[in-house]
Amino acid sequence: MLLVSCGSKKQVYYANNNLSEKTIKPKPTKKNKKTNKDVVYSSDPKIRYVQQFGAIAQDEMRRYKIPASITLAQGLLESQSGQGVLALKSNNHFGIKCKRNWNGRKVYHDDDAAGECFRAYKDPKDSYRDHSLFLVDRDRYASLFKLKKDDYKGWAKGLKKAGYATDPSYAEKLIRLIESLELWKFDNSKSTPKFKISNAPIHVVQKGDTLFGISKKYSISVAKIKKMNGLTSSEIQIGQRIRLEK
Repeated sequence: MLLVSCGSKKQVYYANNNLSEKTIKPKPTKKNKKTNKDVVYSSDPKIRYVQQFGAIAQDEMRRYKIPASITLAQGLLESQSGQGVLALKSNNHFGIKCKRNWNGRKVYHDDDAAGECFRAYKDPKDSYRDHSLFLVDRDRYASLFKLKKDDYKGWAKGLKKAGYATDPSYAEKLIRLIESLELWKFDNSKSTPKFKISNAPIHVVQKGDTLFGISKKYSISVAKIKKMNGLTSSEIQIGQRIRLEK
């Protein structure tokens, strides 16, 4: 089947939905050129994602005043921790669609409608820069830049209100990611926060679970579980990952 894209001579890519089941495992260590030391990546996909892109999010924050915690949380959510179809096929970590003003590479993928056009990038870093410009250049997000740099809750709710995503729980999901992974640390640190790699057990919340019940099961106080996971209340969601380091 031949598809013609409005006479454009730009290269067009097509998403393979089978990639959604594919995972890319990074090398266990990576040389840090500045310190010549090995960087150890976590086996947890969310933490590994933050390790890989935290410094980039901070660079964007310094340049465009978007909280790094928000950028990282959006990247985690939109790219499925870097393992989503768009991220794997086209380095698009934020689900940004082509729109009329996009003249770069393209990839087609089913989203709200079948075969929608999404932007494709040579490098994930380009996706992060385009995400920044996407927010900066649109009037509907202008009020967000008047918030304090550490007001990630205001940013999360403002993005949802401005129509960034159709998911009614979008703001809550961003806030949950920021608090459970302590991404707020990236907003207030001049250097990139380091994760302590741990083999602590993880409890995946199931239907009927409560924080009190989990605390009894693993003999850890509710207060410690909340502190360890950045929880501000006892509310938990099905599928949420709870760290249980004693």
